[in-house]
Amino acid sequence: MTLDIARLSAWLDEADIPGKGEPTDIQFLSGGTQNVIYRITRGEHECVLRMPPPGAPADRDNGILREWRIIEALDGTDVPHTRAVGVCSDPSVLGRPFYLMGFVDGWSPMDSRHWPEPFNSDHSLRPALAYQLAEGIALLSQVDWQARGLSDLGRPDGYHDRQVARWTGFYERIKARELEGLAVATEWLRTHRPLDFIPGLMHGDYQFANVMYQHGAPATLAAIVDWEMGTVGDPKLDLAWMVQGWPEDTSAPEAAQSGYVDMQGMPSQDQVVAHYAEVSGRQVDDVDYYLVLAKWKLAIVLEQGFQRAGDDEKLLAFGPVVADLMRSAAELAEASDYR
Repeated sequence: MTLDIARLSAWLDEADIPGKGEPTDIQFLSGGTQNVIYRITRGEHECVLRMPPPGAPADRDNGILREWRIIEALDGTDVPHTRAVGVCSDPSVLGRPFYLMGFVDGWSPMDSRHWPEPFNSDHSLRPALAYQLAEGIALLSQVDWQARGLSDLGRPDGYHDRQVARWTGFYERIKARELEGLAVATEWLRTHRPLDFIPGLMHGDYQFANVMYQHGAPATLAAIVDWEMGTVGDPKLDLAWMVQGWPEDTSAPEAAQSGYVDMQGMPSQDQVVAHYAEVSGRQVDDVDYYLVLAKWKLAIVLEQGFQRAGDDEKLLAFGPVVADLMRSAAELAEASDYR
């Protein structure tokens, strides 16, 4: 996808984006079926443009504007995020709505299969990566979403009562095979609820893949990114989503291959959850409820990708992952002493 530099430059000038009168340089950074991202440079000023590609569904236009509302609301908070620069809801400028956010001079855990130095060679520095990850959503959970103008972003009333009905209905629409453990985990979720429910802003897909860190040690979270699933709901589901696949023994060599990042040397799941509780001020005695919900929900979400895989090897790989997640949800439901 090629951006119309003349149209973009004119809009940047009209919107008083820094760098007026300077040549506009555009560098493609990344993109897929839902979003494309470009680095925009005008003189000494730079920012990042995010928009749906031409082939994205029409509802991504509203999704992009929804993301903008979140990052704009985060300005002035303690949550590490990209600075809100500007937004254009007029599709006549570039073909789809878009927004501009601050450029983050940092690194993503998705840049490489290995941690950048010094984290790759010095395992003693790795725990801070995990604690900073947990701290990001702990701080997010403290944002006063109503005061920040996000009262209509989600439907917190009845949030947990809706989860089972919504996602079992979704699964029935895509169902093409039986999943071991689905019935057990579903029934457990129907009969259990968290100890408390304090609505808050949540990311919706929180994990190492959706954050950036500052360069160098000690590990410092630079920004939470990719807000397309952001909503007002239960922030502790973000926590469970983050740790649901955490290795049982992070000191074991197997932890290095347990996921898409090397988890060897990380703190334990319990330690990360405790750090979240300390920073957020929320109790986590009911974390098993959220872990069952996260595993169960993620299995159903990924099952859709698997059923649509065709010859796509990446999506076909979801097949056994889904089965493992659902079995794990059922096993935790049966073993947990949370009542």
